[in-house]
Amino acid sequence: MVVFDGHEYLTEEEKRLKQDRDRVKYWKKWGPYVAERQWATVREDYSADGDAWGHFTHEHARSRAFRWGEDGIGGVSDTHGLQNIAFAFWNEEDPFLKERLFGLSNPEGNHGESIKEAHFHLDNTPTHSYMKMLYKYPQRSFPYEDLRRENARRGKQDKEYQIIDTGIFDEDRYWDIVIETAKDDNDPDELLFRVTAWNRGPEPAPIHIIPHVWFRNTWAWGREAVDKKPSIKAHAENLAKSTHHKLGDRYVLLSPSPGTGISGEDVQPELIFTDNDTNYDLLYGQENKVPHVKDAFHRYIVGGEKKAVNPAKTGTKCAAWFEFNESGGVNPGECAVVRFRVSKKEETYLDEEVFDDIIERRREEADDFYYRISPLPMTDDLRNIQRQAFAGMMWTKQYYQFIWDQWANGDPAQPSPPPDRKAIRNSQWKHLHIDDILSMPDSWEYPFFAAWDSAFHCIPLAMIDPDFAKKQIDLFTREWYCHPNGQLPAYEWNFGDVNPPVHAWATFRVFKIERKMYGRQDLDFLERVFQKLLLNFTWWVNRKDMDGKNVFEGGFLGLDNIGLFNRSEPLPTGGVLEQADSTGWMAFYCLCMLNIALELAKHRRIYEDIASKFFEHFIFISDAMTFKAGQEEQSLWNDEDGFYYDAISWGGPWIQQLPVRSLVGLIPLYATLTLEPELINKLPSFKKRVDWFMENRCDLAERNMASIRKRGKGNRILLSMVSKDRLEKILKRMLDEDEFFSDHGIRSLSKYHKDHPYSMDVNGQKFTVGYVPGDSDSGLFGGNSNWRGPIWLCVNFLLVESLQRFYLFYGPKFQVECPTGSGDYMHLGHVSEEIQHRLQHLFARGDDGRRSINDGNDMLDFDPHWKDNMWFHEFFDGDSGRGLGATHQCGWTGLIARMIHDTGVSCRLPQTPRTPSVGMAHYFDDIFHRTVGSPKMQKPRMRRSSTARSIGARSDFDNSSNGDGDDDDKNSVSGLDPDREHERREADAHMHQYISDQLERVKADEENDVYGEADEYEATA
Repeated sequence: MVVFDGHEYLTEEEKRLKQDRDRVKYWKKWGPYVAERQWATVREDYSADGDAWGHFTHEHARSRAFRWGEDGIGGVSDTHGLQNIAFAFWNEEDPFLKERLFGLSNPEGNHGESIKEAHFHLDNTPTHSYMKMLYKYPQRSFPYEDLRRENARRGKQDKEYQIIDTGIFDEDRYWDIVIETAKDDNDPDELLFRVTAWNRGPEPAPIHIIPHVWFRNTWAWGREAVDKKPSIKAHAENLAKSTHHKLGDRYVLLSPSPGTGISGEDVQPELIFTDNDTNYDLLYGQENKVPHVKDAFHRYIVGGEKKAVNPAKTGTKCAAWFEFNESGGVNPGECAVVRFRVSKKEETYLDEEVFDDIIERRREEADDFYYRISPLPMTDDLRNIQRQAFAGMMWTKQYYQFIWDQWANGDPAQPSPPPDRKAIRNSQWKHLHIDDILSMPDSWEYPFFAAWDSAFHCIPLAMIDPDFAKKQIDLFTREWYCHPNGQLPAYEWNFGDVNPPVHAWATFRVFKIERKMYGRQDLDFLERVFQKLLLNFTWWVNRKDMDGKNVFEGGFLGLDNIGLFNRSEPLPTGGVLEQADSTGWMAFYCLCMLNIALELAKHRRIYEDIASKFFEHFIFISDAMTFKAGQEEQSLWNDEDGFYYDAISWGGPWIQQLPVRSLVGLIPLYATLTLEPELINKLPSFKKRVDWFMENRCDLAERNMASIRKRGKGNRILLSMVSKDRLEKILKRMLDEDEFFSDHGIRSLSKYHKDHPYSMDVNGQKFTVGYVPGDSDSGLFGGNSNWRGPIWLCVNFLLVESLQRFYLFYGPKFQVECPTGSGDYMHLGHVSEEIQHRLQHLFARGDDGRRSINDGNDMLDFDPHWKDNMWFHEFFDGDSGRGLGATHQCGWTGLIARMIHDTGVSCRLPQTPRTPSVGMAHYFDDIFHRTVGSPKMQKPRMRRSSTARSIGARSDFDNSSNGDGDDDDKNSVSGLDPDREHERREADAHMHQYISDQLERVKADEENDVYGEADEYEATA
């Protein structure tokens, strides 16, 4: 539970989380685990040349059974992806059903793979007791070919051609399809689904809503006994029964839908059945293995092919076909509604009053849960952004299966894969056996895990579901993921690629977040992961510091095209690349491991020795950033430029710096840690070793331990790769708006290189790095990301934390000009806050009503059916803040939820001048004396007794897509008993006291020029 004012109170959602954690009820058994794209993944690639995009296309997905997973729209499945529920739609214009989201493959897009749809993840709780998403489905024929053709015409210098650019939404001729899923009050196996399709257009329009229930194909590969094959069949009117040897019997109960035509008659669903098996006849000209195949519903509904479906009404795939096309369809401004239930109970009647009440209770409980996560006053806009960021984190959880042996060698009942296939990729990862729910970087563009992305995901995840966050971190260090040599798997395109070592940082941050927010201290988790990370640390030292001089290579390190050369390949110049970022990452890794060791040493003194090891190792790595070659000192630091650079080393004194001012030179700032004197004094063995080192290796200590003789604020010791002098020089560039400091955060490459690109001629070939604020202008690493100018939240987040650590040592007296040249000076705590505010300005609506991410699009900024729905892009234009790359990168872009939690209370509107501390007093006086209200409740639910026409006309029914409505306590359907209501009121009183205390603290901090607290980041006594 979130603890306020020392008082513990479990919301209904927290009760479910506790029951799941204690294994009383398996609330997470069913969730949004169906991928949004399974086609063109490496897992499904059985080609001879490794062309995953060409081997399994979007067109094939309709007719070809997947081997390793499933995909769909708004999909829900069990934790092993065995039974899946998702939705298909048809507008009577498209050539096939809309049963999966469309996007371009990497070769088709002018900036790599890209989704070409408009959908939004609006709400989702950690136990998935309530889920809500919005899909905007055009009423005219979907522009598949237009999107392909225009993107193919455009080059790398052009913007992507998106669905909102096609004109398909002109005149509001589209459907707002809201998909809601809820779980019953006390049974996590009882699933309720409600689909509401609003006609936003000016004329009546037809819509077909076709819920699908099907089994993942586990029977066609020769690895499962024939008698284990699942089935789903008609059982009674509007009732289907599914049977699976692991899931047991389940029933799909459908309710007739209110009619939308003149007759007023209900729309009765038609249950249709087929098998989830490949259509070999269509794809390969071979005889089908079963008479009814995967694409049957397309052929039956769109093509009118009556024999496509199984007349015996049985199979492994079922759909309920609801047709809303009487009298031309649904009238403008009105809706079609579909309700059904998936249950273990064999019932034949669905009471829609009870059904809707359950959904509304789950929604209200979600409101209560999320409000208590961030109860401090903030704008409704920021609260909405945070809520959707959390929702996106939940919606991008996905079932992921990959068993290397089966994938590489093929299946007994299928043709053997081409023999050369094994050598194409991942041949060294034979131990992989993955069968888990994982947090994905993006629900469509990246439906596979990425190691360093996952570490960042865990920060916002820990705020709402620490158990899931800890599980993600733990999995990557387990023996069926982690390589026997200690390397963590990167991502399926190349598990052996090297991602930055951020898992130790994420481990400690998750531990601290859970302890601070929930009052739980999971030392077993901390110790277990720490032991495994020792193996990974050793792998780094042995494999990426080949010469043993504590200067690391590392390769591309997740920063794709940031360098002059492809950092994952041998240099065309010969020699090796000594990387400032790789060395900075390793120093950061050392300090994170030191932090964990110190925390563990408070409980088990044996960890004092390990803490000493990491303390000393950090000193050596830090000192190696200025390393000696022969008698001449060569350095990755350039004192004239005041910046760190990569360097090419040919051995001995032969070294050449590459003067590119990029994130590479800022990453050394990450490696900083404050040692709390109270903690050191409680660990005598560690203190003795630190004292010995300072006395006997004073040359190293003085260079790498700031003010070792003169302690900092609170008598702290600072471990840092950068001295105070170097820190000031780096920040002068980082906070210069003509270099790194944009209106929306820190750029990945200095804007200096816009007019001063750096080039090198090698054997007649010219290599150049220039400032590119938007999409990549090259095809390096797929061309769908860019680190030569744009803003990335993940690296900004670490810079913010580093500045806060520096502030803990230097205190309020150490101030820098921010922005550089402005004449305004502030301490580093306020600098970190300013960066967080600028990052929030990417999303927040300005006083002109616009959001920077929307790039001036009037529909996205002002249309009431669009303006409150958020996309969480992968990265952002370094000049304008325009959203770029993947649109549902809720993983590390979801870090904005944490920033809003930490600084949303003081965040000003975009374009508003920074308010001096003195000017903040009135603001805090104002909000401190307000009465803090309860969570915002939405408007009433739909009733079965109303027709779709009257539902849309009712003044008390919310027909907005995001469900925002006015507060109205009488609308609540929570029905709390008196004892529970008393608990709630008492908890509210403690929460309000907490809010008052926090606002007083913020006010006092402003008046005293204080910022932050050590316990947030460091091991403390």
